[in-house]
Amino acid sequence: MLQHDHLFEWRTIEKNVLLGLEIQKKLTPAAREKVYDMLKTYGLYKFKNARPSQLSGGMRQRAALIRTLALEPELLLLDEPFSALDYQTRLTVGDDIGSIIKKEQKTAILVTHDLSEAVSLGSRILVLSKRPATIKSVIDISFPENISPLERRNLPEFKDYFNKIWKELNQDE
Repeated sequence: MLQHDHLFEWRTIEKNVLLGLEIQKKLTPAAREKVYDMLKTYGLYKFKNARPSQLSGGMRQRAALIRTLALEPELLLLDEPFSALDYQTRLTVGDDIGSIIKKEQKTAILVTHDLSEAVSLGSRILVLSKRPATIKSVIDISFPENISPLERRNLPEFKDYFNKIWKELNQDE
C-alpha cells in the first residue's frame, strides 16, 4: 500500500478492489464473496458502484487496503500510506487500518517518518540511521490488547516510547 491509493477513476470501487485478483487470474466466486464481505465490514459496500472521486481520502485508503488484502498476502508493506491525508483524517484512517490489519491477522511493515504514527500503530519499531540506512535500534512497543491505535496516544507510556525514539534519532547530533 503506497502513499497514494492509485485507484483508477474510470473503474468503480468494486472494480478497483477486484483489480489485483483480475490481474493474477484469481477472481473466483469465493474470492469475490470475500471482497464483498470486506467491503461490508469496512463500510464501503454501499459505495461499490461509486467512482474514487466520490469518496473521501480515508475511504479511498480503505478501498486500497481491501484491494491489497484480497490477494491474501502474508506480509503487508505500507509505505507512508497516510501522508497524502490531512492530520485529522490521518488519525482516523490510521486507527481504521490498524484495526483492519489486526482483525485480518496480518503482519505489516509500516514505513513512516511520523513518530506518533509509528508508536500508535506498531508493536516493534526499527530506528534507521542516516544514509546508507542501517538498523540503529529495535524498540518493542507494548500496549494493552484491547486498545485502539487512536486510544494508545492517550496512554502515559505513549509519551515514553515517543521520547525514547526521538532520543535515538537525535543521538548523533
